[in-house]
Amino acid sequence: MKLYQKLRTAVPRLVVNQEEEEEEEEDAATPTPASHSRLAPWWVGSGLLVAAVLLSTVTVWVLRQVSGGWHGPTPPSQCHLVPESHRFDCYPERHVVVTQELCESRGCCFIETPPAAGGKRGVPWCFYPPDFPTYALQSLNQTALGMVGLLVRREKAYYPRDIEVLRMDVQFETDTRLHVKITDAANPRYEVPLEVPQAMKRAENPIYSLDFSRDPFGLLLRRRDTGTVLLNTTVAPLIFADQFLQISTVLPSRFLYGLGEHRSTLLHSLDWSTLTLWARDVSPTESFNLYGAHPFYLLMEEGGDAHGVFLLNSNAMEVALQPAPALTWRTIGGVLDFYIFLGPDPNMVIQQYQEVIGFPAMPPLWALGFHLCRWGYGSSNETWQTVRAMRNFQIPQDAQWNDIDYMDGYRDFTFDPQKFASLPSLVEDLHKHGQHYVMILDPGISSTSPRGSYWPFDEALRRGLFINTTQGQPLIGQVWPGYTAFADFSNADTRQWWLQNLQRFHAHVPFDGVWIDMNEPSNFMDGSEEGCPPGELDSPPYTPAVLGDSLSAKTVCASAKQSTSVHYNLHNLYGLMEAKATASALIQIQGKRPFVISRSTFPSQGRYSGHWLGDNRSQWKDMYYSVPGMLSFSLFGIPLVGADICGFSGSTSEELCTRWMQLGAFYPFARNHNSQNEKAQDPTVFSPAARTAMRDVLLTRYSLLPFLYTLFHRAHLQGETVARPLFFEFPWDAATYGLDRQFLWGQSLLVTPVLEPGADSVTGYFPRGVWYDFYTGSSVNSSGEMLKLSAPLEHLNLHLREGSILPTQKPGTTSKATRGNPLRIIVALSPHATAWGDLFWDDGESLDTFEQGSYSYLVFNVTEVGHGREGLWGVVLATSCSHHPLLQNIFTSNVLHTSTEATYVTINTVSIYGVQQPPSKVLLNGQEKPFSYLDNQVLTVSNLGLTLSQGFSLQWL
Repeated sequence: MKLYQKLRTAVPRLVVNQEEEEEEEEDAATPTPASHSRLAPWWVGSGLLVAAVLLSTVTVWVLRQVSGGWHGPTPPSQCHLVPESHRFDCYPERHVVVTQELCESRGCCFIETPPAAGGKRGVPWCFYPPDFPTYALQSLNQTALGMVGLLVRREKAYYPRDIEVLRMDVQFETDTRLHVKITDAANPRYEVPLEVPQAMKRAENPIYSLDFSRDPFGLLLRRRDTGTVLLNTTVAPLIFADQFLQISTVLPSRFLYGLGEHRSTLLHSLDWSTLTLWARDVSPTESFNLYGAHPFYLLMEEGGDAHGVFLLNSNAMEVALQPAPALTWRTIGGVLDFYIFLGPDPNMVIQQYQEVIGFPAMPPLWALGFHLCRWGYGSSNETWQTVRAMRNFQIPQDAQWNDIDYMDGYRDFTFDPQKFASLPSLVEDLHKHGQHYVMILDPGISSTSPRGSYWPFDEALRRGLFINTTQGQPLIGQVWPGYTAFADFSNADTRQWWLQNLQRFHAHVPFDGVWIDMNEPSNFMDGSEEGCPPGELDSPPYTPAVLGDSLSAKTVCASAKQSTSVHYNLHNLYGLMEAKATASALIQIQGKRPFVISRSTFPSQGRYSGHWLGDNRSQWKDMYYSVPGMLSFSLFGIPLVGADICGFSGSTSEELCTRWMQLGAFYPFARNHNSQNEKAQDPTVFSPAARTAMRDVLLTRYSLLPFLYTLFHRAHLQGETVARPLFFEFPWDAATYGLDRQFLWGQSLLVTPVLEPGADSVTGYFPRGVWYDFYTGSSVNSSGEMLKLSAPLEHLNLHLREGSILPTQKPGTTSKATRGNPLRIIVALSPHATAWGDLFWDDGESLDTFEQGSYSYLVFNVTEVGHGREGLWGVVLATSCSHHPLLQNIFTSNVLHTSTEATYVTINTVSIYGVQQPPSKVLLNGQEKPFSYLDNQVLTVSNLGLTLSQGFSLQWL
């Protein structure tokens, strides 16, 4: 394999630190031959990838010497030396027939290759030659936190307003986090207004090393213990123009995840694919840029280590992937502000990422119940009738929603006085039954009502709170109510106005949560009623591969003015800013944890809202794609995520909806929702058999609420994922890297749904170890293999991982009813008869219960003395079994923190899976207790009657 680099007349010389830089300056007067020893500090031990870089470097250097330093067009012989997989696109513009003349006008190589199948983009015909001009590292100086360097370009690139001198700031922020920012050295540029942690001192023992190529400039980042090269940006030129920023790197493997929001498999294809990040209202479709923008990727390295890269940039962007493997970032504004997270395991990478963007909010308990909605109930009475039907069939439901048909003329903060006259009474009835109400809001505010008749518009107009045109007038687009203006959530006054509107509406309809839709922002027009003005904001020199080929396609003009910047910079932040304003308003109105679900998202949004995966279709493939969609948002720090169960558009079938309800019962956010003019798809409308299957799986979810709630606490506290891919728990097992038809809740609950029609079985991968059937406790010992499981229509396969302990509860039909029921603790023993689990418990709705100490936290153990597992706060948990003569077969419940809430709930049952020998007796705190033992090695002890606040031990002999 050969990689290519831009070279002058010698091998790139590397600066490792300030002392070496000074040494290099002393040597600069004397030409240095192409000496391998000069490269030794960084390439020794870096593996085949770095060896290939060196081989390519020397090859190109020799060619330059043979040609006598020729500076004309790149000789074809040099172009042919670049392997196809390593050709970095020099002419990425879409809808342009790239001729040899156009290509060579940019100083690039042109070689035709056979077109890719299916009309997809394949090997670029126009690509960078080894000697393409780029930046050189002119100086590098040490700082308290790292280094600062100046990069200088001697020759102009082909995009306008090329920036000749760049400043590079490097901060070694933690031992596992590196921060590199490249920006204009002379003039300020737009930067994302995201609160990020500020390092106070330089990392003392980083697990990474960073080296630089001086000329051409490049970064080379590697992992210290393995030598794996994580980033090598010397493989293609850095370009930094005012509206075109591009940097490329080779990757250490092909196992790449993240870079949302897109509909795709969890594991991205590197076969010349391009992922565009520009928030857009469109039904989820493969290859389209969708509702949110998440410029973050996770990559699994050979051997099981993982790292992540976050580009903090909110401008329109695309990421080009190629089979080298390699990746190219292209954005059209802002700065190149990179955070690199070294893990080394994938769970730690995501936690480190969230240390930068913020940990997700703790949701109220009711948010984890079942939600029901549709567009097209038609009236509050019909909505109410659906709620009553759910109650009659005793199907769990925590929240009832309404789509835009509740509004008067689709205008925010109104409800139809005829069709939804009873809406306040419906909400009152929901509250009496321990249920909740959520309604939709859009950011487009109707602009056509007579002046003085619609306060939201009149007040915002008076206070100047809308997005404006370049002429300073409210930009008028069209959404559901007709002509609309768009709230500018970057303005602090707009957030206050939003609060006032919500307060006024809450006084009439005391809603519990808010669903914010259409917040890309969506516009039925392109730009505005007057189009968009000419200029380089709406028609930039380069437009990424956005759907519609224009930044204003089905949204507002990029040139539109907002309080803090132009929409060109803020577009991808619109949903985040609205979510932040909405969550803040709900806290002020209710004094409880807010519940917000948003369509458009950006990094850090988990602090304010959850997300649903948009307007999907009632098709089997849509159900499948919801799994990688859900898992991707776990990577993005938004754990409260799910898809519209049974599909939004189109008509579902009974089989599809039953299977989807089974899968959807294990979305962290579970909502059944469909469109108008389609048949109803709530559980009550199906046959008794299907209805029972749906009810049963929802009851299973409700029984797991204590476990799920604890997972969300761990996500809130330290950035753990709730729903997670299998490779997160088994990173050493490469067979898990491409799995996206199964997933885990936390470390231990494996979900294997049926995703195809007509199936009565399903095949799933079981990593090495013992797995227990969740329902029965029967075990299977896997060597790491695909297993065929029985899956009749009424059954969802769930399995517990060895060594885990799950707190469950007798389910009710609401989370409130469930909370008062007794708990059952399920223990899944490892082959060594050990297990661990925990439980977080509070009142389910108050703000900052953990921070204020108003909670209970229990740790469950089956372990030998001296082999306790570290708990949530890094405390080694000693078990009470030290008081017993035997040091095994003891389950302990350790209360690490308690509150009055824990005294209201009892632990009634402990079921232990994998007890290999029938016990002769069971002791509860030393007192003999009745028990049952089944042939499948399940031990059950019931009627314990212990409150959560009581620690206890259970021993079987």
